[in-house]
Amino acid sequence: MKNAMFVLLGVLIFPTMTLAGVLSANYQEGAAYQIIVPQQPTSNKEKIEVVELFWYGCPHCHRFEPFVERWLESKPDYVEYVRLPAIFRENWAIHAQAFYAAEALGVVEEIHKPLFTAIHAHKRKLDSEESLAEFFAENGVDKDEFINAFRSFGVKAKVQHARVMSRRYGITGTPGMVVNGKYRVDGNICNCGFNEIINIVDFLAQKEHETTQ
Repeated sequence: MKNAMFVLLGVLIFPTMTLAGVLSANYQEGAAYQIIVPQQPTSNKEKIEVVELFWYGCPHCHRFEPFVERWLESKPDYVEYVRLPAIFRENWAIHAQAFYAAEALGVVEEIHKPLFTAIHAHKRKLDSEESLAEFFAENGVDKDEFINAFRSFGVKAKVQHARVMSRRYGITGTPGMVVNGKYRVDGNICNCGFNEIINIVDFLAQKEHETTQ
C-alpha cells in the first residue's frame, strides 16, 4: 500500500455469509478490525452508526459500491449509514466538496454512482470546479446552483469536518468502514475481500447493538 490506497489481494470475493454465520464468526481485534482510541462521537445516539470512508478517485471504492448497495438493502434497522468523503491528501478535498455540494442540493443519490462511473469507467478527469460544474449540469443540476453550493460556507465547513475525522478515525486506506465511532475496518487490517469487510461490519454492529439492549 502506498499512502491512502490499498489493493485488496486482487479484490478476492468470498461467498456471502448468513447472518448466523457472521455472528458466530471468530473475528478478533487486530486481525479483523481495530479499536479506535479515543472513541469518536456519532451523529445519532439512537442508532449504531456505520461510516463509509471513500474517495471518488479510488478504484477500490468504485468496486466496493455494489457491495455497499446490496448491504443497504438488507442492513438492520438499528444501523445508521453515513458516507464520509475521506481526505488523506489535499487534492482529495475537491471531491469531498463536490459530495457535500450534492448533499446540500439534495442530489447525492443522483450524483454519487454516476460520478464514480464517469471517473473510472469513462476516464474523465473531474478534479476542478469547472469540470465538476459541467458534470453536475449533465446530471440535471443547474450549474449556478452547483457553484453556489460548492463555494458555500456550510459545504466548506463539512469538508473541514471530513478532513478532521479522516485523521481521527485512523483509517489508512479507502474504502474504510467505521462502526459506532469505536471500530475501524479496511482491507489492510483484515487482509480480506469486500464481502468479508461487510461481514465484519455486520458483526461489529450487532455486537454494539447488543450492548445497548
